[in-house]
Amino acid sequence: MTALPERDQVMAMVAEAVVAGARQERACEVILLSERTLQRWHSDRAEGACDRRPARVQTPKSQLTELERQRLLAIANSPEFGHLPPSQIVPRLVDQGQYVASESTFYRVLKAKNLLKHRGAEKPAKPRYKPRALAATAPGQLFSWDITYLPTTVMGIYFYLYLFMDIYSRKIVGWQVYESESRQLASRGSGELGMPAHIPPQTGA
Repeated sequence: MTALPERDQVMAMVAEAVVAGARQERACEVILLSERTLQRWHSDRAEGACDRRPARVQTPKSQLTELERQRLLAIANSPEFGHLPPSQIVPRLVDQGQYVASESTFYRVLKAKNLLKHRGAEKPAKPRYKPRALAATAPGQLFSWDITYLPTTVMGIYFYLYLFMDIYSRKIVGWQVYESESRQLASRGSGELGMPAHIPPQTGA
């Protein structure tokens, strides 16, 4: 239904467009309004009437009563069914000769009460936190290393460039080439260069 203030605003806009030279049919088409509806609005305004359509709110005949809703919640939270989703609760109730509500009704009522989470056997999700970021405020505080593959003349055989970089200045502070890829070699290389042995690996090609 369209409220009276909104009707008056729409009719004023259409009237303004018509005065400016537009056709009423085209003006109604632009705002997706039927010309017959506009005529009815003018007629209602002249008669001092409002929207004649019945403003009724229909209530489903099969809607659960408050007592039935409480019974549904009691069953869903009982020791027998508290760990099961509605898709398993309803069939088990039917097997016992009981019909409390449909599966969709179970889902709707439980969702309204925020009772759909972790109804299975799995453990609740644990909060996860982002690892603490390392930051350097001056040169020589934090280093990183990386491994780059260096192709040889033989296909499939590579040398491995171990490159050590100062995080703050982004300068290369050392490098070594080995015939294999190994964390131990990186640790040994960092020790020879006077850097901490616990440098986090950043392996890549």
